[in-house]
Amino acid sequence: MSGGASADEVVIRGLIERWVRAVHAGDLDAVLADHADDIVMFDVPPPQDGVRGLAAYRATWPPFLSWQEGGARFDLVELDVTAGADVAFARALLRCGTPTELRDHPDRRLRLTVGLRKRGGRWVVTHEHHSFALVGGDDGVAA
Repeated sequence: MSGGASADEVVIRGLIERWVRAVHAGDLDAVLADHADDIVMFDVPPPQDGVRGLAAYRATWPPFLSWQEGGARFDLVELDVTAGADVAFARALLRCGTPTELRDHPDRRLRLTVGLRKRGGRWVVTHEHHSFALVGGDDGVAA
């Protein structure tokens, strides 16, 4: 695929786009699909040292999915994928918030970084990092 995305980059883009749709739809099984048993995730809420393992990753989602059922958005704005032979990463920006939050902070973006490994011939997410930029100086308030 000269001049464009590699076949692996296209596959990974599809994997992440499906994950975003699953999160937005509240489909926990689809959220977990394509994630490694030994995933490490650093999320906006605690714990500070992240969560490790698929069971711990799964346990983080119900509160977020319940919050989202109230009308919050989880929309992909930007996605960039880089893939090697068996390791890849992606970075993305998403609009994530309630209609009121997004109206009051229209530039607010959830930052997403995903690390992937090719295992058994398929790409799986082994690392996920979610963050919001801090605003307002040193008070620790996320935008």
